[in-house]
Amino acid sequence: MKKTLILLYIFTVLLLLQSQVQAAPVIEKPLYQVTVVQNAAQAINYRNLKGSVSIDFKGTVLLPTARGHAVIKNKAGVIGIQGRFKNLAAPAQFGSEYMTYVFWAISPDGRATNLGELIIDDGESKLDAKTTLQALSLIVTAEPYFAVSQPSNVVILENAIKPDNTEKIELIDSKYELLARGEYTKNISATDLVPLVMDKKTPFYVYQARNAVQIAKAAGAEAYATDGFKDAQRLLALSETKEGGMKGRSMTAREAVQIAEASRSLAVKLQADEALMQERQKAQKQISSAKSQASIAAAGQVKAEDAQAKAELAKGQSDTERTAALALATSAAASSTVSQTEAAAARTAAEASKIQVDAANSRAQLADNRAEEADNRATAAESDKIALRAQLLQQLNAVLQTQDTARGLIVNMSGALFQTGSSELQPVVREKLAKIAGIVSSHAGLKLEVEGYTDSIGSDAYNQKLSENRAKSALDYLVSQGVPANSIASRGFGKTNPIESNDTAQGRERNRRVEIVLSGEAIETSARAD
Repeated sequence: MKKTLILLYIFTVLLLLQSQVQAAPVIEKPLYQVTVVQNAAQAINYRNLKGSVSIDFKGTVLLPTARGHAVIKNKAGVIGIQGRFKNLAAPAQFGSEYMTYVFWAISPDGRATNLGELIIDDGESKLDAKTTLQALSLIVTAEPYFAVSQPSNVVILENAIKPDNTEKIELIDSKYELLARGEYTKNISATDLVPLVMDKKTPFYVYQARNAVQIAKAAGAEAYATDGFKDAQRLLALSETKEGGMKGRSMTAREAVQIAEASRSLAVKLQADEALMQERQKAQKQISSAKSQASIAAAGQVKAEDAQAKAELAKGQSDTERTAALALATSAAASSTVSQTEAAAARTAAEASKIQVDAANSRAQLADNRAEEADNRATAAESDKIALRAQLLQQLNAVLQTQDTARGLIVNMSGALFQTGSSELQPVVREKLAKIAGIVSSHAGLKLEVEGYTDSIGSDAYNQKLSENRAKSALDYLVSQGVPANSIASRGFGKTNPIESNDTAQGRERNRRVEIVLSGEAIETSARAD
């Protein structure tokens, strides 16, 4: 009977310990976590290219009828790309979250550069871009908005070398990471994923801004990147009003998209870090619990062995005492068996926990390695941006007085730029603008804002219109000299913000000026006017 009870007790203890190991807490995934898929592609090395070469773009299985070609030029270490595309169907066919197409340059080691958005007109589009990458893959993907920082796996076009090409270029194997389809909308309810019905009174970028803010919110930006997300919401609300006209609303909406994407990226990173920390803490608790159970079992075994030793000493006593001692020894042996079983089970549980901890540490190490690689790439990118900023400051100062400010590099064009009441550029101004265009067009990713100012002669309304015309004149000339039209905008500020007194002719001449603000991710600034 006692033996049966002992076996039943041992069996119960084993079941209890097993259930504790199996019931270890499951690591929950964060609210929003980016998963990526590896994509193998052919990068093309243009390092030894002399002059220019023409390449093709072929449609993928997602859009097999899509076609394109590009002229590639390598000039002073900068790759110029003139891309032309056709048979482009609406991106919404791949999902309601996809609103546009983005052109990408990807290095063989997987660094992706957003070269710009394809604006479709009757199924066709064109885009001129530049990059400092010498070996790269060129692809086109469907995206929810233009400012995305990583390509989706909805790839519709890929680069291809023409069969008859004789230029000195070569193919290189490369791999890069793509966001899986559905990642942007995994936390958005189905009722919110309705096809968009656009109207001509609402700028296209307002729709993209709505999309970007909704996706950022689903990614947890409201909680993890509060300030940036609120700023994006504010700009979206401003773009929804009719103030500023179609052009002003579009510019505000574009800024909302960029800030929403930044807040989404930050939220994803913070949640991934948080999930990793929770996983490590839970694994450590499992180890502590297993060690505690093993200690308790070991103490029980020592107690049982002590009782058995006492029973051995009682062998020389009377029959009554011997019988009592024998009973005590039997009980001690049973207790010892149970304690040994508990200790073995606890050790098993500890081993299982150790395996889980080792797995968690391996995942943590992998995440740390990826984070370190990302930090290294970010550090290299930061160094490149700092060097480029210093280079541009030096080059622009050789043409006109340039200041490095929080808004960006500000080129001050004052003096005899305009006659009183005129927006026509003087010949000397055209010459300097041409030099600035040559400098700027050699670097991809720069944004320009041309700001016009007047002296105090005339009414406020007259000066406001005149300043806008002067800024527009400078903008048009820069574009005619090769500055991409989608990277430049102009504004007028009338007679506000004079740099000298309007009481003298010299002061008024200095105030009749144009300022060009250079900003953008390439030099880590955002030309956002106060």
